[in-house]
Amino acid sequence: EDTWEDSLIIALKSSIMGFIIMAALFGNLLVIVSVMRHRKLRVITNYFVVSLALADMLVALCAMCFNASVELTGGTWLFGYFMCDVWNSLDVYFSTASILHLCCISVDRYYAIVQPLDYPLIMTHGKLAIMLAVVWCSPALVSFVPIFMGWYTTEEHLEFRMKHQDVCGFTVNKPYAVISSSVSFWVPGVIMIFMYYRIYVEADRQERMLYRSKVAAALLNKHLQINGISAGITALQQPINGDVMPGVVSGSGGPESVSEPITSSSKMKRERKAARTLGIIMSAFLACWLPFFLWQVSGSSEYIITTLCGDKVCYCPPVVVAIVFWIGYFNSALNPLIYAYFNREFRAAFKKTLQ
Repeated sequence: EDTWEDSLIIALKSSIMGFIIMAALFGNLLVIVSVMRHRKLRVITNYFVVSLALADMLVALCAMCFNASVELTGGTWLFGYFMCDVWNSLDVYFSTASILHLCCISVDRYYAIVQPLDYPLIMTHGKLAIMLAVVWCSPALVSFVPIFMGWYTTEEHLEFRMKHQDVCGFTVNKPYAVISSSVSFWVPGVIMIFMYYRIYVEADRQERMLYRSKVAAALLNKHLQINGISAGITALQQPINGDVMPGVVSGSGGPESVSEPITSSSKMKRERKAARTLGIIMSAFLACWLPFFLWQVSGSSEYIITTLCGDKVCYCPPVVVAIVFWIGYFNSALNPLIYAYFNREFRAAFKKTLQ
């Protein structure tokens, strides 16, 4: 019989897991509905965001729920041999899809910030459809195919599973550990870090250029006032690129000549804010999933460290495994919170949608 301590632990675990599952479901559903209802949010980047929200919802439905059942039953698998492979495949599939979405978002932001003039030609709706198709189809190559074919694990583990169908372990061999973790995490992670580093460098360069332009505009304005020249003073605005003030080269100081730079400046500020938000999302993803891809033990999952050095040398207790799993899962509930806190347009759309 369970003691009151055991009952308390089960209640605590079920509360935490239930909260993460519900937060992931409703938070990502709110993202999808908000983009559908508000035309202002229907830009190419947010199509990736909606697709990412769908993947995170499916993580909650197809991965978290099964994992919670295992944790709450003391490690007992209730759904049979075949469903164990289904669960492991869906878990790997949607986790991989999530990080590939973030990789696509980082590439999209790279072209929007670093090559803004070429961005409409580079990121077309056709290329968007191709990228989303790749993101949703390619994870099957490291999930369903090797898992159902039995390539992911050892013969000993397959024999153990046949004899103990009430245990659903995901013990992998060394080749699968290296290949799957590289495809699912390390290679896309390196791409994202590189992209956001380039975005940061470009944003910093643009900030310095804007500052120099503001100083130049202020000095020019003061010079014109001292010399009694007032025509067109109020129309002077800082440019986005270059040190020459718009309107001065063309000989026109009217509002029409500076309306395009003003619009471009506002647009670039929004792009930088969007890049910052998505950079925070990427950082949160890496912080949540890095422990998972470093430490997993025999009986649940084995990746990189424990697979290469062995579970006897690199052993960690099951409670640590559960914590590492759910820290990774928590990322699916974290992204909508990041949108609501850091992105003004999403924050307003969330408020209107909830109302």
